[in-house]
Amino acid sequence: MKRVLLLGGVTEALAIARRLGPQHIYSLAGVGRVPTDLGCEVRVGGFGGAEGLATFVQQAGIDLILDATHPYAAQISHNAVTAAKMAGVPCWALRRPAWQAGPDDDWREVADWPELITALAPFQRPLFTLGREPLQHLHEIPAHQFWTLRALDVYPGNERCEVIGARGPFRLQDERELFETRNIDVLISKNSGSTATEPKLDVARERGLPVLVLKRPVLPEVDRTFWSVGEVLDALRNSGHSNPL
Repeated sequence: MKRVLLLGGVTEALAIARRLGPQHIYSLAGVGRVPTDLGCEVRVGGFGGAEGLATFVQQAGIDLILDATHPYAAQISHNAVTAAKMAGVPCWALRRPAWQAGPDDDWREVADWPELITALAPFQRPLFTLGREPLQHLHEIPAHQFWTLRALDVYPGNERCEVIGARGPFRLQDERELFETRNIDVLISKNSGSTATEPKLDVARERGLPVLVLKRPVLPEVDRTFWSVGEVLDALRNSGHSNPL
């Protein structure tokens, strides 16, 4: 029976993992909750770069690497492709489609943190939904700004920053209340493409607010690319990799 190493991170990865049998491995970096109700093996933690991943693949008898990590986890995706080549196994990837701006959206793409800070200068009450990265820059908050940060867990802020711990999916009405109560005048977001976090974009559109969108990184080419969970499961069944519970 062929063995799959599923590299997880996005919600869709868990949906795939729930269909895998005990011979397969679902690997997580360790950020967020670790599922305990799966039929497949769950592994938490890094591999030690591409070489470490290749060694693991060879020692564990892995026949296929399936990359279902976050669109912004570019290093992991590059490591997966390199490790697959080193170990002589194929690498597939689930690539979540990006959000697309509509005619009523005011999206402004930024390439990196310095460009983001420059674009943010005219605003006073930004809402950051980038995960933990802004926590490294709390000492840089301009005197005229108060930041609201939303991350998976609560972290210490400071006198000019409130950190909210919350996990999606987010309800539209709750997002409306968040923007209203904190007087948000600009949204900062990755283009994750997740339906669970999309309501914040709806609220920004309703309120006529700009969205500073962190540009997606360039991801490596893989042997096969998929755009939905259904496509992945069909391919696994047809190739003999899947063993549904």
